[in-house]
Amino acid sequence: MARLNASDLAHRLGRQAEAVCRHYLSNGRRQGNYWQVGDARNTPGRSMFVRLKDSPKGPAGKWTDAASAEHGDLLDIIRESCGLLHFADVVAEARRFLSLPHPEPESWTRRHAGTRAPAGSAKAARRLFAMSQPIAGTLVETYLRQRGITALHGTGSLRFHPRCYYRPDEHSPTETWPAMIAAVTDLDGRITGAHRTWLAPDGSGKAPIGTQRKAMGDLLGHAVRVGVPGTVMAAGEGIETMLSLRQVLPDLAVAPALSAAHLAAILFPPELRRLYIVRDNDPAGGGARDSLIDRASAAGIEAIVLSPAMGDLNEDLRHLGLDALRARLRPQLPPEDVARFMSLAA
Repeated sequence: MARLNASDLAHRLGRQAEAVCRHYLSNGRRQGNYWQVGDARNTPGRSMFVRLKDSPKGPAGKWTDAASAEHGDLLDIIRESCGLLHFADVVAEARRFLSLPHPEPESWTRRHAGTRAPAGSAKAARRLFAMSQPIAGTLVETYLRQRGITALHGTGSLRFHPRCYYRPDEHSPTETWPAMIAAVTDLDGRITGAHRTWLAPDGSGKAPIGTQRKAMGDLLGHAVRVGVPGTVMAAGEGIETMLSLRQVLPDLAVAPALSAAHLAAILFPPELRRLYIVRDNDPAGGGARDSLIDRASAAGIEAIVLSPAMGDLNEDLRHLGLDALRARLRPQLPPEDVARFMSLAA
């Protein structure tokens, strides 16, 4: 192989981006035009996205970790996944990889299509949701109203469980706390998971426990859904954040994701033409926003970012008030959506 500099190596690796990911990030999986994994050290998870094809946002091989805001190229992946300290060793490993024969991705997919692990506890999530009750008149309604959220139409995906199990760790006894149960669904409305938010006994806030939220089931690509999406919808991190948006835009369908990583991976309804991305003011939120914009653009969907004044839209709603939140969001919307979605709240 002819002598290559770092830029040439990165370009050559980018032409085989999926093969690089399958070799060095074996704990991940392909999702559309991206490879998803926990981080550049091949930790299992879904917060890091590696671009597998060139796009207007950048060349194949560029990656972003939505959890840490780290980013880099395929040489960085080789360095981190192999634990290499010196750049000369990274170059040697990259040259070694490029000299190997690699099967076509489609062939690999056909051979391994049936080997993935089962989804997990989706059945248990459906059972938990069925055991819960509608939120009207319950502590969930009290909790949401404490957060400034009173527009609760279309929230059939949310339920209340008066005694939801909570176990801090495997060595601790099981406790029971009231909880808001949210159904996580796929694009066909099938429940694939559930999210639990444990509440204080009087509904004044979250329960005084170490981990106040937990999710279960098959979550990747899915979300809690409020309203029926058409050609326009909004996605963001957190149930309270997205319900705060509906205080201003009551007829807009929203899809709360359960984390920044899940927001970046959310699947798009086939009829979607405009996606509002509600960002939080933190590094993980910025990484998720960039990944989601990239994916939406590749799918021909217009992506518009809605930004809060404070940490998130619920903070804006609680501390600045509904009128201030409306004034904050109005100039961020195209005029046709102001007329369509904000008319009832004007």
